[in-house]
Amino acid sequence: MPSHAQKGRVWGPPTLLGVPFDANSSYLRGAAEGPPLIREALRCEASNMSSETGADLGADGAFLDAGDLSLPDRDAFPIIQRAVADLLEKRQRPVSLGGDHSITYPIVQVFGNTFNDLTIIHFDAHPDLYDEFEGNRYSHACPFARIMEEKLAKRLIQIGIRTMNEHQRKQAQRFDVEVFELSKLPAFEELKTWCPVYVSFDMDVLDPAFAPGVSHREPGGISVRDVIWHLHSITGTIVGADIVEYNPARDVSQLTAGVAGKILKEVLGKMVLECHCPESSLKAHESVT
Repeated sequence: MPSHAQKGRVWGPPTLLGVPFDANSSYLRGAAEGPPLIREALRCEASNMSSETGADLGADGAFLDAGDLSLPDRDAFPIIQRAVADLLEKRQRPVSLGGDHSITYPIVQVFGNTFNDLTIIHFDAHPDLYDEFEGNRYSHACPFARIMEEKLAKRLIQIGIRTMNEHQRKQAQRFDVEVFELSKLPAFEELKTWCPVYVSFDMDVLDPAFAPGVSHREPGGISVRDVIWHLHSITGTIVGADIVEYNPARDVSQLTAGVAGKILKEVLGKMVLECHCPESSLKAHESVT
């Protein structure tokens, strides 16, 4: 594979970062136990390390692993922010393994302060746009309300939503969120965006038949193949991603772990083969010298 320098690329390899935090879960905890099992599934010898896009993730330096953070239940967000900022300063592209969906907010705070015109592509059964949930503004039901009210992203595209209520619909309108509920799928053309792109993937976007190991099972979801087709439709450079809400305590025969490993493989495959985000996408204080 040609080096980044040979292709004039600014960014280095995607880098895994375990974020074992689930203190903002509203129903069941357990997602904090997910990161090592997702890694294990990625490397499982039942398959190989080639993505469907043709990337050889087993090649030396294809991706890196920064290990898991040690996080308390309180005041975890600053630790998450520092870890993500450290990776971006090294020109690595963090792929965070959760953990509940609340971790996306501190992660995107760093991305939003690093990149101009960030597009977030969010796969989920839930919009996660509550202004607050059960008195908690940082609940895993609220991250995209915080992100959009702070203008950390230019666009938020949501795929697979099937729990939209009146409050969140008003929030989506307020923030100009592009919501693609199941009746509006596929949305392949809508994912042909310019870079930079951040992908946030909640495992419960999938039908529980494919991914029972989540806290909030929502029947009537999409298939693994549908998800992969949508991931492969993304045209902009993916500068970061997260995979969240895998709860091993709810899994059956490690089925969901295997699916999470497959999703991670395809996200990494996209990131390894495509790294052409121009330096102009960086905010002035972050420009590469």
